[in-house]
Amino acid sequence: MSVSKVMSKCLKVIGKLPQIQNFRCCSNLSLKQRNELFTAEQKRQRENVGRIEKIEVRYLGLPEDVTLVMNRDLSTPYNCAQHLSEGHCKRSVLSLVDGNVPWDMHRPLQASCTLQLLHFTISDPHVVNKTFWRSCSFMLGAALQNAFKEEAHLQLHSFPGPNIKTGSFIHDIVLGSRDWQPTKSELRALSAEMIKLASQDLKFERLEVNQELALEMFKDCRYKKEQLPSISQQNRGRIVLYRMGTHIDISKGPMISFSRFVGRCTVAAIHKLADEGEHDALYRVQGIALPPAFVINHVAYGILEDRAKKLNPARLPNEPFEESHVQIA
Repeated sequence: MSVSKVMSKCLKVIGKLPQIQNFRCCSNLSLKQRNELFTAEQKRQRENVGRIEKIEVRYLGLPEDVTLVMNRDLSTPYNCAQHLSEGHCKRSVLSLVDGNVPWDMHRPLQASCTLQLLHFTISDPHVVNKTFWRSCSFMLGAALQNAFKEEAHLQLHSFPGPNIKTGSFIHDIVLGSRDWQPTKSELRALSAEMIKLASQDLKFERLEVNQELALEMFKDCRYKKEQLPSISQQNRGRIVLYRMGTHIDISKGPMISFSRFVGRCTVAAIHKLADEGEHDALYRVQGIALPPAFVINHVAYGILEDRAKKLNPARLPNEPFEESHVQIA
């Protein structure tokens, strides 16, 4: 049997194999330990807030500007949205602090500030679009983890900064095959896994940790371990992590608030980039997605899919490492 056929057997067909959760690129044990460390550190940081101090958050937007009294280092933009209306909670993707700082909806506010809640139909969607693209790359990593059996030797490498002009979001990976050419059914399986994650309405959680804890969390991930010291050095010894469901990865962010904001989605192509070691190879997985509120016809979406199939020219992961390889600008 050819190596490509072996790889095909390593990729599950979503819906036909109910045992999909039994096999991961990282063992269930290591994934569980990573999440336990994330949760424990998240709890420790919340408990260390100490005396609760009040801050004034001046919300700017519809239906009217209003000042909210919130809790420093505990209250988030999403909590502010809860004080405004259910509609604000349902459509807010990202927030803007003090007029120019993109801020995750679930990231605690650190001081009195002005706050704007952003959605996909604002007049200048540039920041929201970049955040959406970045979040899709992050979700693609989760989908890949879920879809491959352990014997595929999948290792998530990194995802470069979002560049909407390229026509695709990407995630670079390493696989234990040098000649895998994915079939249409395999690409559809990965697309289905993305849609499944979106339907679960998972929260994107941000956590900043020190290098020592990050190295412990990713001790079973070769490429993450190699990248962490450089990232830490460029960020005053700190590493920013995100979690969606059980998937945890490195990114400077920000991310969208919930996975439900990813609507129509296609994993369009997988390109081999280079051989890696004696048996492995680097691959670039590329996709296209739209928010649920954006409805276009089949022909127009097909054009987007065709564009997303072309090799994305972003920096290759086997080039000299820089922070931009893993963290999103």
